[in-house]
Amino acid sequence: MHAPPRPSPALRRSPSLPRSVPVVTGLGLAAVFGVLLTLVAGAWEPLVSLDRHVADGLHTVAVEHRGWTRFVRVLSDWLWDPWTMRAALALAVLWLLRRRDRLLAAWIAGTSALGTALQQGIKAAVGRARPSWPDPVATAHYAAFPSGHALTATVACGLLVWLLRRHGVRARGLRAAAAAGAVSVLGVGLTRLYLGVHWASDVVGGWLLGGALVAVSAGLFGMVTQRQGHERLGG
Repeated sequence: MHAPPRPSPALRRSPSLPRSVPVVTGLGLAAVFGVLLTLVAGAWEPLVSLDRHVADGLHTVAVEHRGWTRFVRVLSDWLWDPWTMRAALALAVLWLLRRRDRLLAAWIAGTSALGTALQQGIKAAVGRARPSWPDPVATAHYAAFPSGHALTATVACGLLVWLLRRHGVRARGLRAAAAAGAVSVLGVGLTRLYLGVHWASDVVGGWLLGGALVAVSAGLFGMVTQRQGHERLGG
């Protein structure tokens, strides 16, 4: 009699454990965001004082250095604008559709749309006022928390780096992409603070919620595709 074939090492391992790490990470970030949301909604005095202190200091610098402030506005309103970030994701989705990778294209588009919906819904629910100045250097619309610029940049850059990793980009290229993404995510948050259109906690909230969304989305996609692969092998 022939011995039954042994399952491959990949099949013997639990398929959900490695893929669950991003989901757990994302849920952790979401929990921290929930704490911050509670503090913001409750106008916790130490947080309000810290936000005001940071805003006052940066606004003084922005008013005194108009040339630098104009440059920062270009970065915030053009290079790192949410529509620029969404356009980059749209190009990635079109590229995936040309490669007939429809599931991943739909997943990225859906994650981006969910980020926008969460951002607008939370803004409307919290209704936090933006900083107000007698001599503003920039203006912005809608409520303050969370920062849409920070959230959208985090979602877009996170998804793009994840996409490059899934498609086997070499380590050097992946590091360069991750560095560019980190600069963009940090940079857009700092520009919104410098221009006086957001509180510091708005930006941190955008980073946390965006990071949570990307991590959960990437982890769930890995679970779905791994399960599909096992079903094909088992069929």
